[in-house]
Amino acid sequence: MRSFLPAVAEQLFKDIQKIYEEKSQIPDDLLIALKFVFGSCAVQALDLVDKHSVTCLSSPSGRKAFQVTGGSGRLYTCFTSCHYCPCPAFAYAVLRRNDGLLCKHLLGVYLSQAMGLTQQESVSDMYISTLLAGGAAAS
Repeated sequence: MRSFLPAVAEQLFKDIQKIYEEKSQIPDDLLIALKFVFGSCAVQALDLVDKHSVTCLSSPSGRKAFQVTGGSGRLYTCFTSCHYCPCPAFAYAVLRRNDGLLCKHLLGVYLSQAMGLTQQESVSDMYISTLLAGGAAAS
């Protein structure tokens, strides 16, 4: 699923998942590793997870998209299947400058999944199709 990420990031998410399942918290050494691998957006992403800002939208056909409510209240629709977020930070820092692996929204998606804290919402296939087409779908 996370084939776009380096092995070190993949392993970090697996370690977080395992430890979080056991202790319901992330130990300092893994927090330091997150900061080292993902930079300053790690703290911002953890804040999004703490605020339950990540929702997984699932359709009957199995398609998934993630909606993340950013700090400003804006809703970003992220796709882990193609490693994409429409936010300006992703376009500039990740795609253009190659300064980071992820923006805080995508990192929030991966962390919320690893920690089992993703909100779940079932939506129609048409809703997901509209999101994939770049439109603002109505419920």
